[in-house]
Amino acid sequence: MSSEQANETGRHFMLSNEVFSMPGMDIYTQMTYIVLKCYSTESHLPALIEIAKLGRMSAKQTTKALQCLVELNILPHKLFRQMVGEYRDDRLSWSAKGLLTFCKEHPRVSLDELLELSSQSGEDEQSIHEALKELDRYGYLEEYPEWRKLVN
Repeated sequence: MSSEQANETGRHFMLSNEVFSMPGMDIYTQMTYIVLKCYSTESHLPALIEIAKLGRMSAKQTTKALQCLVELNILPHKLFRQMVGEYRDDRLSWSAKGLLTFCKEHPRVSLDELLELSSQSGEDEQSIHEALKELDRYGYLEEYPEWRKLVN
């Protein structure tokens, strides 16, 4: 390969060496960060499988690394959801995932209506509040301000 061809196919990017000294970043998180930095815009981010392949790790390791980047406020949660998908986030319980599904279908339901419906499934008020807190903690209620009010 000529040097001219190498210049055309190679990516040139600057990467801060801070990634190697940040507390809370393991090798998978660092590698995921490096892979993401290779992409110039958020609109052209790679899929989870591509990040895993480029970082030489499993999809599960990549998901955990992306979760860490979100927790460190390096990666916005919205981008995490785009890459991983809302239901592949293993931090969420089945209860929270079910509530998220319901939330998407009924974005304006009140707490009283929700509790009335939940009584049909055997869920109590405490479990509904716990699932809502879980969704809020991991950023899933950002697009549902009415539901966020129920958490407080």
